[in-house]
Amino acid sequence: MTSSELWTRETADRYDTEEAENSSPAVLGPALDFLAELAGDGRALEFAIGTGRVGIPLRKRGVPVVGIELSEHMVAALRRKIDESTLPVTIGDMATTTVPGTFTLVYLVYNTISNLLTQDEQVECFRNAARHLEPGGRFVIELGVPPLRSLPPGRTAVPFDVSERHLGFDTFDLVEQILVSHHLTRDGDDGRYRRSNSRHRYAWPAELDLMAKIAGLGPERRVADWDGTPFTQDSPRHISVWRKPA
Repeated sequence: MTSSELWTRETADRYDTEEAENSSPAVLGPALDFLAELAGDGRALEFAIGTGRVGIPLRKRGVPVVGIELSEHMVAALRRKIDESTLPVTIGDMATTTVPGTFTLVYLVYNTISNLLTQDEQVECFRNAARHLEPGGRFVIELGVPPLRSLPPGRTAVPFDVSERHLGFDTFDLVEQILVSHHLTRDGDDGRYRRSNSRHRYAWPAELDLMAKIAGLGPERRVADWDGTPFTQDSPRHISVWRKPA
């Protein structure tokens, strides 16, 4: 067991509805194109596969996908959409859990490496990816760039969404590199809001490159989004690709 927080049944049951926009073809299509190209004719392993938002449509494109997921509730939601023989999933953490065989692609999307709350565990996640990769295979991570430039002096909170039905803001522990995402969500029309929060360890792109080096992986590509927009100092997130030597 790692330091990742477990997703509850209630959170898992809401996940697909809350992420409907991010599951649309317009949003998801470029990610699937990117990942399918890297997988080629080989197999793909998704760390923290969740309810299958990415893994299921990637499998439908003809890429054999295997998943690792810590939350049994998230896997139960996935199982309502696809069976085990079509998309096998192993319950376990992404830092230490292994599955049989090797893969041309291991990927970890949507900021999920930040669910590992220590640097050591994040390093082990890279090592676990390398352990599963074939020679020449790639490890892909999608991760936001810490928005610390938005912090005024002496402040530790940054809003990231202020809308009619949702208020979201992040607070930062700058010593431990811990970010807490706070959410106030209005589910109905009675004026009441549901409050939730989650902890994450943020990491800079250069720190991830060092983790990859420790795991024996070399940098291949870094872009700002799945469409391949160049990554700059103003990019709010990055898609990074590291390669295992052939």
